[in-house]
Amino acid sequence: MKPNLKTILPLALLAVAAVLAFGLWGVPYFLDVDLPTPTGTGFGSETVRAQVDLVLEEGTVDLDGVLQPYQKLRVRVLEGEYEGILIELEYGRQQVRADDILFRPGDEIFIVLSLRPDNQLVAYFADYVRWKPLLLLAGAFVAAILAISHWKGLRSLLALAFSLLVIIGYILPHLLVGEDPVRVSIIGAGILLAATLYLTYGWTLKTHAAVLSMLAVLVLTGTLAWLFVTLAHLSGYGDENAMFLLQLPGAKINLRGLLLGGMIIGALGVLDDLVTTQASAVFELHAANPALGLRALTGAALRIGQDHVAATVNTLVLAYAGASLPMLLLFTVGSGNVLYLLNSATVAEEIVRTLVGSLGLVAAVPISTFVAALLVLYGHRLGGLRRWLGPETGRGGHGHSHP
Repeated sequence: MKPNLKTILPLALLAVAAVLAFGLWGVPYFLDVDLPTPTGTGFGSETVRAQVDLVLEEGTVDLDGVLQPYQKLRVRVLEGEYEGILIELEYGRQQVRADDILFRPGDEIFIVLSLRPDNQLVAYFADYVRWKPLLLLAGAFVAAILAISHWKGLRSLLALAFSLLVIIGYILPHLLVGEDPVRVSIIGAGILLAATLYLTYGWTLKTHAAVLSMLAVLVLTGTLAWLFVTLAHLSGYGDENAMFLLQLPGAKINLRGLLLGGMIIGALGVLDDLVTTQASAVFELHAANPALGLRALTGAALRIGQDHVAATVNTLVLAYAGASLPMLLLFTVGSGNVLYLLNSATVAEEIVRTLVGSLGLVAAVPISTFVAALLVLYGHRLGGLRRWLGPETGRGGHGHSHP
């Protein structure tokens, strides 16, 4: 079917207007953010890297009934004003250690240097240098993705890099200057959604179905989050990290909005997998049996989605439980009122976060199934617009005729 100029021209003009609007307003809005001027030292700014030169002494010490190892080390400062000097420090003799790791010559650590009133330079252990194992793990991750998924894996890694760029370069700066976290999160989620899905899966009808479904589910999830955060009178103060943010000089952050924005972005990661997989199931079922009608196609896809959503919800709950193990221990060892603990802001925020995210996952299955089925069955009725939407999947055209 030849393109209908009357159909394509308004859409083309609308697309050009959208691109111009994004170029004139969107790009400056995303990139031109006046961050607050730092008024103090940043996290980790007082630390420097050092290398263990020699273990001078080691043994065990009894601290309030806790028998633990200690070491006296001579270390060489590797950076900063005092680079190259040798200095001694003790670890484990004055405070209870969180581990029983023993240092060896050549190990790298972070230390804090300070001058006493008598101008004597002293050093304190701050943390371990973990770059090597982290880089090794990241390399294994990249190699595994490329080995399994090849070019699609490379595209997914580029999408991941873009997601981190948007979060660090757009979402965080706009939050720091006091903008509405919900609006920032929704705009950021929309950018992530469009760019990452199209970068990974290409310009196809299946990707369009996933994008439309994700937008609908994100609106639903955001609405549910706003509703129950309001009904439960949650303010965002349940997270101690949020409390630290308020103590920063010149902080303008809306903690309730930050809580809602976190729920939206958190749901995006899980929904990406579920919605894309469900759309793929619809298109694969249609390719296997083009005679399936709307009822039969959606019914078969929903049966696939039932198993997927059950496993995904369980994964989501276990992920939140794993991140909240210290809090869960309070229920085990605490002798207070369990109902009061459940009612506390810290616990209630996690309950709302988990259940709202799970409701979004449950809704994603029928929404994505229905949207994908409509596009795959009736996409040919879009007339001239259909040819501009790309093939059904990344493997090329669908090759089926429609009445």
